[in-house]
Amino acid sequence: MEAADILEGVRDHYGAAGLTERLKTALATLGPGDLQFTPDQLAFLDQFHTKGLLATIELAKLAGIAADMSVLDVGSGIGGPARFLAAAYGCQVTGVDLSRPFVEAARYLSQRTGLSHLVSFEAASALELPFDAGHFDAALLQHVAMNIFARAPLYREVRRVLKPGGRFAIFDVVRGDGEPHYPLPWARTPATSFLLTAQATGQTIEAAGFRTLAWQDDTESAKAWFAQLRASGPPPSPNLGVVMGPDFAQFTTNLARSVMEGRVGLLAAVFEAT
Repeated sequence: MEAADILEGVRDHYGAAGLTERLKTALATLGPGDLQFTPDQLAFLDQFHTKGLLATIELAKLAGIAADMSVLDVGSGIGGPARFLAAAYGCQVTGVDLSRPFVEAARYLSQRTGLSHLVSFEAASALELPFDAGHFDAALLQHVAMNIFARAPLYREVRRVLKPGGRFAIFDVVRGDGEPHYPLPWARTPATSFLLTAQATGQTIEAAGFRTLAWQDDTESAKAWFAQLRASGPPPSPNLGVVMGPDFAQFTTNLARSVMEGRVGLLAAVFEAT
């Protein structure tokens, strides 16, 4: 598959036509259109990764995010992690996502949380970030790299926009033993899924101009999270089904099964730009 076809396949997977209108309708069940929400209240809706808001909280602590930082969220989705960082730390956060509907939805939800002065979002490829070199103090990447075949260029591009000494924090799915069960939240078929092992991920990032500061296998905590999710029943509304459509339950079931069977794992790590 050609690079352009891969990019288009990923963009189609996250197409989400009419997303902002669906969000408006979903949030209307909670109150009037001028009601402001906190990032915590939207966590079931806008934290598009394993372990949800807890993963973002843990990764921010691991990365040492602070109020005076300029932070880049690569593959920012509908902006949940960016809004949490802004609200919790008071830092400036810029999100970049390939999906224009996601970016529009992120801007809308930022207005509904009163955080538009601290967060901004742009539609762009992670392989061609629209920023000058050395622009950011930190970059976060959560459940994004699985969709990107060109890992070395991805990590070099993140390194380019970070200041020397800047932090790069990742929380991603990594290859385990065997193929995962499809469809998954990031890919319906293997055609747009590009998993690396944890070891290969770390080696590729270091080769792009980083040194490892923290390394954490989160697979067991992810298993516990999925087990708790299953035991607690359906998530409260609105949830990520609004974003990903009626197949989201199947996506989540297949990811949980793949984690439980050791077909994939979860890695949290922090690197320093050298």
